[in-house]
Amino acid sequence: MYRTHFASEIAPEMEGKEVQLAGWVHLIRDLGGKKFVVLRDKTGQIQIVFDKSVSRDAYNSSMTLSMESCISIRGVVKLDRRAPKGVEVHVKSLIPLSFSKAPLPLDVSGKVEAEIDTRLRERVLDLRRAEMQAVLKIQDTVLKSFREFFRSKGFIEVFTPKIIASATEGGAQLFPVIYFGREAFLAQSPQLYKELLAGAIERVFEIAPAWRAEESDTPYHLSEFISIDIESAFMNYEEVMRILEEAIKYTRDKVVEENKAELKVLRYNPPDVNIPITRVSYTEALEILKAKGLGLKFGDDLSTPELRILNEELKTPIYFITEWPSESRPFYTKRKESDPRLSESFDLIYKWIEISSGSTRNHKREDLEEEIKRRGLNPSNFEFYLKWFDYGMPPHAGWAIGLARFMLMVTGLNSVKEVVPFPRDKKRLTP
Repeated sequence: MYRTHFASEIAPEMEGKEVQLAGWVHLIRDLGGKKFVVLRDKTGQIQIVFDKSVSRDAYNSSMTLSMESCISIRGVVKLDRRAPKGVEVHVKSLIPLSFSKAPLPLDVSGKVEAEIDTRLRERVLDLRRAEMQAVLKIQDTVLKSFREFFRSKGFIEVFTPKIIASATEGGAQLFPVIYFGREAFLAQSPQLYKELLAGAIERVFEIAPAWRAEESDTPYHLSEFISIDIESAFMNYEEVMRILEEAIKYTRDKVVEENKAELKVLRYNPPDVNIPITRVSYTEALEILKAKGLGLKFGDDLSTPELRILNEELKTPIYFITEWPSESRPFYTKRKESDPRLSESFDLIYKWIEISSGSTRNHKREDLEEEIKRRGLNPSNFEFYLKWFDYGMPPHAGWAIGLARFMLMVTGLNSVKEVVPFPRDKKRLTP
């Protein structure tokens, strides 16, 4: 047995009780005949004391310890108001499990800050820092909460293929793989398959990896990321927008409720989500930006500089931009009947970062084939998908949200590379 208790469980009322703890050596302080060690595990930290008068063998063994060594100890709980928790454990025996090299390439205690490249290079040590432990625990709450919310709305969890035969939105951002001697691709989205599933069981969601071979090297782009997707039959873009804002609010509120300690570590409070979230159409956004002196024309994308200005003008950290130009959206996006230049689509923006995108989908085969051709693609390459639109495909809509980008909203961090344990971008394939 390595442990009987976690660090967080050691309390004053346990005085005199023998316990066994396991974890990492977080800090060491040597005062001659006593050595004070802060032991860290998944729940927090506890001070342990190596005292010659308690166990000379344990004290002598402690002389070999270095920061981040992994150990198990057996000892007795003692009250001491000078200890960080008013209680400490006096060690009777020490079992070294794994020694750590010295000096450390990164300071886990947080006393010395490191640049992001150093942190990612020494990632396992970085993940032991209190801030990163907080991020991972918040992410666990986020994933649990999204799943809870989706199921409360009648969605069921599904999984779609991640090795695919053709592009979802064109081939420029695909990673090719060799699949039994022929070319295939890593999925950039579950889009087409989640539509087909919605055509069978109506309401589905998926939380799974996706890949995009983007050249962008920014704090907001990854080559491999976790996408949170829903698709629903018999809904349009306005209805799934309402589901999205409710999901965002539910999840944000759960983080505030369940991760008070982690948010305190990060010194951050996520922004309130007030429903309905502010909505501004693409056309209205264009007029706001033109009034600020930007020379934009219909069809232009709104990139980070424009979104920063729009964020300042709207005076809200979270907002929808709706009804984007049809030609700028993927082929499966439905055009507005009242103005075919525009689409039944939306992006959810946090400050100046797009964190979600969605739309009403085309559910008629002839519309899909026309849109595929408009984008210079060959409908025959999508026959595996199109054929099912011959068999009563219902109207449907859906969206996807990037987990890492959403995590920026609930942690206050500034780069998706910080919130992903082992990020992949155009420069990074290890660790």
